[in-house]
Amino acid sequence: MFFQSFLCLCLFLISFGLVRTAPAPLPGVGDSSDNQTSTAATTSVSNTTIDSDLVRPAEFSRIAYCSSAAVTSWKCGPPCDAVPGVEVLQSGGDGGDVPLYFIAHDPSTQSVVVAHQGTDSSNILSIANDAEFGLTDFNTTLFPSAPSSVQVHDGFQKTFERTSDSVLSGVQNALKSTGVNKVLVTGHSLGAAIATMDALMFKQNLPSSVELNTVVFGLPRGGNQVYANFIDSALGNSFTFVTNQNDPVPTVPPRFLKFQHSQGEIHIKSVDASTGNATSVVSCPGQENDNCSDGNSLVDVDVSNHIGPYFQNISMSHSNCPL
Repeated sequence: MFFQSFLCLCLFLISFGLVRTAPAPLPGVGDSSDNQTSTAATTSVSNTTIDSDLVRPAEFSRIAYCSSAAVTSWKCGPPCDAVPGVEVLQSGGDGGDVPLYFIAHDPSTQSVVVAHQGTDSSNILSIANDAEFGLTDFNTTLFPSAPSSVQVHDGFQKTFERTSDSVLSGVQNALKSTGVNKVLVTGHSLGAAIATMDALMFKQNLPSSVELNTVVFGLPRGGNQVYANFIDSALGNSFTFVTNQNDPVPTVPPRFLKFQHSQGEIHIKSVDASTGNATSVVSCPGQENDNCSDGNSLVDVDVSNHIGPYFQNISMSHSNCPL
């Protein structure tokens, strides 16, 4: 079953027209008075880039939906079989108030991987994390270098805070024990929002020599214009969020409520229904590119696109995991 309550909220907002406002002129960096919009032309993403940069993060995001026991033993069926040889170093969460997550060593890419579960539609506490969608001040203790005017999604930040200390210490220990120098952060939906905050935390707390890469899927908007600018300045080209066709989740909470996406969108325009392979994928310059998910028509909204498939028939839900 899909994210019922969250998507009901999404569709409620959409039905009342609480989506993006008309395109505004580009304000200066750090200006929160108007949300930025881009109309820049997209460019095609090659199959080589998809295979090398996007498929593996998608595999790990899918695995994050499986139980801690299945993940820890790396016996989660086809999702784990697709990325053999991974060593799980830490796992946590309860699938509700604290979404499942794991930290692992991926010898194939010589990386420490952090992956977060998305919303569990069967658990009211998990759904509640999405529903607290008001803007609140950023946690300056965890993010001391962030501009004072950054505001973020209240529910996302509270959910992130429940695991932030254990995730940071787990990654620090993993880098020491494995000797690797790369960290991949990933997640889907709510997990994508948490992973984004993880990446910002890592950027401030890990050595500058650590190569940080963040690839997330089905990311809802997580904060205001200044938050989007902070992501751009702190993470730059190391941050990518993948949106899938007519998925409504990346368009909520609406821009009308001062929410804004950063740069870094890669948009799947079409998928072969018979194979689950993406057939048209584009890179979307700027923030809130009108040629990508921000420009989706409300007439064509398809909530099933949120689950997937994204690439190589990879979909994100508990149904992919063994019972």
